[in-house]
Amino acid sequence: MPRFELLMIYEPEEACRARLTADGYAAQHALEISSYLAQSRHLALMFAEIAEACARRGLSFRPVALDAAVRVLAEAEPARTLVWTLTDGIAYFCGGVAPALARLRGLRTFGSDDSVFALCQDEFRSGAVLKALGLPAPPAGLARDGQWLTRPPHATSGFFVKPNRLGSKVGIWEESHCPSLEQALALSRRIFAAYRDDAVVQPYLPGRNVRASFLAVAPEAGPEALGAYFVDSGGDFQTMAESMSLYCGTEESAQADTRRAEPQLAAVVETQPEADRAIRAIAGTVMAALGLRDVFSMDLRVQENGTVHLIEFEVCPGLPGFDFRAYCRAHWDMDLPEAIAEATAARAS
Repeated sequence: MPRFELLMIYEPEEACRARLTADGYAAQHALEISSYLAQSRHLALMFAEIAEACARRGLSFRPVALDAAVRVLAEAEPARTLVWTLTDGIAYFCGGVAPALARLRGLRTFGSDDSVFALCQDEFRSGAVLKALGLPAPPAGLARDGQWLTRPPHATSGFFVKPNRLGSKVGIWEESHCPSLEQALALSRRIFAAYRDDAVVQPYLPGRNVRASFLAVAPEAGPEALGAYFVDSGGDFQTMAESMSLYCGTEESAQADTRRAEPQLAAVVETQPEADRAIRAIAGTVMAALGLRDVFSMDLRVQENGTVHLIEFEVCPGLPGFDFRAYCRAHWDMDLPEAIAEATAARAS
């Protein structure tokens, strides 16, 4: 009898860069955009370990590049298959199609509702939804190539400007925290010229960065299984250059060392327990209202007085990243391959 199989669908950086280059993007900008998909390359270094961990639980494991997903999913047995989409994506990326294809085939999926894959990568729209749910998402304006689509509210500490549909710090520079609306519009022109994207303009929020990670190794896991950590990278916020240095060097350098100078992590509960409780309450609301489940992460800012701001959420967090691996060790007492296999086995039972 065939074993239960985990299909992990991923979008390779090379395929993304080829599409972007064919669409006329400059090589450097295509490289920067595709760096969002670096976790696919980094996790590939663990595929053998994941396969071994799955085998110990009577499961089989098959990584599937996105371009082959239609064929592979068409041949899969719904009763013996779980589909885990590693890379989301709209606009510049295509990974968001995988959970929808799996649903079309009647296959079980690990991860959030497929409709959320598009929402989470449109920061302006997702922010509006989060605000409508009563969550502490910062208000935002939206600009396109130097023109306001909607103006941001007044801000006493300046503004923070970032691309609307790009993640992994792409299009975030040292100047992204700027003092005036005129400079914010100038950054929107820079973003549009490089990436053809709109710019989200938000009031700058003082505080510390928090990454909250979640993996349902146990199927019944809820917000109590969230890991919330302050992330200290040595600066107020991480830029694209820093992110690419940490995660997205050449493919050869990533194979040699996926753990460059990693930021420091500190559990929020150790110094700001009220903020930790607020973060878990936020996670519970997002899980119930938007269909986040199984695996996701949230980025937040926490002020010194304990005020929590929800910046964004991700349905395909960087699993091989330092923060998610640290979460798996701290909360589940497992390395990442074991945690992936155990979560799959729990869903297969």
